[in-house]
Amino acid sequence: MNERLNTIRECALKREFSQYRNTEKSAEVYDRLSALLQDSSMSDTERMTVRFEQLMTAETPVILEDEKLVMTRTITRIPDIHSQAEKDAQDAKYHRHEAGYVCNICPNYAEVIESGFDALRARIDSAKAANPEYAQYLTRSINAIIDIADRYAAEATAIGRVDITELLANIPRKAAATFKEALQFFRILHFALWMSGSYHNIVGRFDQYMYSYYRKDIDNGTLTKADALELLEELFLSFSKDSELYPGVQQGDNGQSMVLGGYISEGVDGFNELSELCLQASLNVRLIDPKINLRVNKHTTQETYKLATLLTKQGLGFPQYSNDDVVIDGLLALGYEYKDAVNYVAAACWEFIVPGCAMDVPNIGALSFLGVVNDCINANLKDSADYDALFGAVKAEIKARLKEEADKFDSLYIIPSPVMTLFHGDNVNKLKDISEGAKYNNFGIHGTGIANAADSLYAVKKHVFEDKTVDKDTMLAAIAANFEDSAALRNTLRYDTPKMGMDNDEVDGIAAELLGTFASELAQYTNCRGGNYRGGTGSAMYYLWHAKGIGASADGRCVGEPLPANYSPGLDVGSKNPLSVIKSFTKMDMKKVINGGPLTLELHDTVFRNEAGIEKVALLVSEYIRRGGHQLQINAVNRDALLEAQKEPEKYKNLIVRVWGWSGYFVELDEEYQNHIIRRTEYEV
Repeated sequence: MNERLNTIRECALKREFSQYRNTEKSAEVYDRLSALLQDSSMSDTERMTVRFEQLMTAETPVILEDEKLVMTRTITRIPDIHSQAEKDAQDAKYHRHEAGYVCNICPNYAEVIESGFDALRARIDSAKAANPEYAQYLTRSINAIIDIADRYAAEATAIGRVDITELLANIPRKAAATFKEALQFFRILHFALWMSGSYHNIVGRFDQYMYSYYRKDIDNGTLTKADALELLEELFLSFSKDSELYPGVQQGDNGQSMVLGGYISEGVDGFNELSELCLQASLNVRLIDPKINLRVNKHTTQETYKLATLLTKQGLGFPQYSNDDVVIDGLLALGYEYKDAVNYVAAACWEFIVPGCAMDVPNIGALSFLGVVNDCINANLKDSADYDALFGAVKAEIKARLKEEADKFDSLYIIPSPVMTLFHGDNVNKLKDISEGAKYNNFGIHGTGIANAADSLYAVKKHVFEDKTVDKDTMLAAIAANFEDSAALRNTLRYDTPKMGMDNDEVDGIAAELLGTFASELAQYTNCRGGNYRGGTGSAMYYLWHAKGIGASADGRCVGEPLPANYSPGLDVGSKNPLSVIKSFTKMDMKKVINGGPLTLELHDTVFRNEAGIEKVALLVSEYIRRGGHQLQINAVNRDALLEAQKEPEKYKNLIVRVWGWSGYFVELDEEYQNHIIRRTEYEV
């Protein structure tokens, strides 16, 4: 990066963009809007529209001397549209997903950037007779976006920034005509989504919907690759300008997920020159956003894997890899049309979603595999005549708990979002708010602790039923006592018994059967919006939450010890060989559990210190994909550095790690997340 961009990067790292936040005005707007939005005569759609209009109007244009792309938040607080009493009344009647707002779906940026808001407004006008009230909410939302762009243009003119004035002369009213206009248009749209109250706003297949603008400018000679890279670097930096204003569980958990590469039609891979430039821009910027997801398949070259591995080397925790040859088939089996399935993206973390035509809720609930297995061992082991009887009880309990989970979501209310609806063309044409549903309305259920569950069942199978070296009462008593007087047994279970990740067919077969039961049971249910339930191998934060409710387990795990993140071996798996892990975790048909959830590997950072190491890691990734793995993320870590960072955080402010499906600054994480990352196995290649 050049000196200009390094200055912007330093401002982002030091949170210096916060100096442009108008805290006094933010407080005034927050209080005024909070009172206004309590008007019970206003519908939720009207409240959302009024809130968006007033927040956008309250924004003050900020144009920095060294910026080529603009928009910086000045208003910090967005009030809820409901009072606590209203929330309580809603919760008594409906299930509220997270905060109740539209989130974690992917807008169709391409359609808006390619048409401009004048054309979109004309479409709304032509359809408004069907629902004139809703049409005016969409139009008012468009007007608020155009207004802020106009005010930025006026400010640019006032301070003599002719380049910015010219950049905003055409967009967002008209379609973008150049690569730079397309990037600025995207920045305006992404800014508007955050201001609308939507959160976890996905970036989607950026290299696909931006490629035509790039290609045109390169071919006509108005843009060089160096110019394009500089613009990309600046756009990537913009993701960190305001990120402290929209964290999820922790700073960095914000959903700014970008997808590169992947099929664009049958057998045709879309990885292109812009895809490479995006990887390079991310490598140069070295910040936690945007989070890069790389779609790969049987056509992906080893050079692409090597380029991506250079990004992993930086310790950013991405790119995350998704295997088209598995994911697309899995989505087709769930009822997605090919034209939609081939266009899939990664959600905020790793869930597979479709842009512009889906109102899927990919993280609505979770099943604890280890919780099921542990409860069944405690309740059923003593009376089980053999292992098959115990495993039958486990399968029955999985089915019972999944029914309970599905029953929780027999009604769902999502707060309307006219702004997000603008990015969903079919909903615009029908004047139907995206919160009411779209072409796809599927729900995703995570599955946590699959490795610990399989390890526990295998331990009982081997030691109690097959080898008969441990009787039932001894096993149950040791678990109940948290192994306090059974150190030898605990060590046998924990360190001397085969586990998932060691390429043991018996253990891996148990995991496959558990996942198969999970998938087949969910396939029987239709959700309250007429959609499917999708099982997945992700964990989100449940790897800590579920662990707190589970006692000691038959794999030698003690009370309070966390589960592994996502689809990964237990934290004390004996193998240090990542290839054996890959073999274990590719023996099941991952197309059946395609909600998403990556195999997560921590590689010691010394692995990446020479060309041979880079080559080995790239080969490891390609081997996982070749074997049918569905999703993979790799962390380059150094346990000693992490321990030092806990002791002296001021020296490690910019140390980045992968948490579960997002990357964050290590020293800003809660201690339990830090400790979990330190506990994970460091593999070598």
